[in-house]
Amino acid sequence: MRHYPPRRIVCLTEETVEALYLLGEQDRIVGVSGYAVRPPQVRREKPRVSAFVSADMPKILALEPDLVLAFSDLQAGIVADLVRAGVDVHVFNQRDVAGILAMIRTLGALVGAVERADQLAQGFEQRLATIAATPRPSPRPKVYFEEWDDPLISGIGWVSELIEIAGGADVFPELRHRQAAKDRIVSTEAVREAAPDIILASWCGKKVVPARIRARDGWSDIPAVRNDRIVEIKSPIILQPGPAALTDGLDAIVAALWGTRSELSTPSSEA
Repeated sequence: MRHYPPRRIVCLTEETVEALYLLGEQDRIVGVSGYAVRPPQVRREKPRVSAFVSADMPKILALEPDLVLAFSDLQAGIVADLVRAGVDVHVFNQRDVAGILAMIRTLGALVGAVERADQLAQGFEQRLATIAATPRPSPRPKVYFEEWDDPLISGIGWVSELIEIAGGADVFPELRHRQAAKDRIVSTEAVREAAPDIILASWCGKKVVPARIRARDGWSDIPAVRNDRIVEIKSPIILQPGPAALTDGLDAIVAALWGTRSELSTPSSEA
């Protein structure tokens, strides 16, 4: 980087945007992903420079970033172009709760806010532990999380963990460590046999249609369908591996499972 801490940062995914706002380091951000919506003011404060697997390279380069923050192999093509253009890039690859907390601490180190980042991560850790320790009725409700509808894709690692923290039991826990969506494809028969009590759905940016879920062949006998316990969780709060998932995303899962939201405070990114 030409400056430390970096003065001009471009964030190609939304979780680093929210984390930088929570750390009070938002003035360093000069460009964001088009999917960045947290906190709400980011829409009017920061220019949009990318989608998820594509980016406006001339626009990014014109911003003269000291550092670009990216996520996973899915953005490898964008990253390669940036590296060839001489831009410093840090690529995060968090796929579970521990990874999200490590991302926050690493981001703090990158911007010279180590202590604040550690305090933020510790706050999240305490919140998760408190929710996990909340007494719940037995047995745990069986939960199927649907990340996509065609083909059916079950929840990624952090989603599966958050279901357990909320007091549920993921019906496909063995798939949580499979990073690629194609490796978490499940059959309609497998879901039917798992007989989930609750279906949580977040179709990665498009609106969930519960009627289409209910109409699937053989699903009328699934307890979640029979008892009308199909709940949409909006993708911005659960499918990005960052603060949103640990706060509003987890709260939405708790509400879907138990009918009440968590009473615990949530770190604010409104400032």
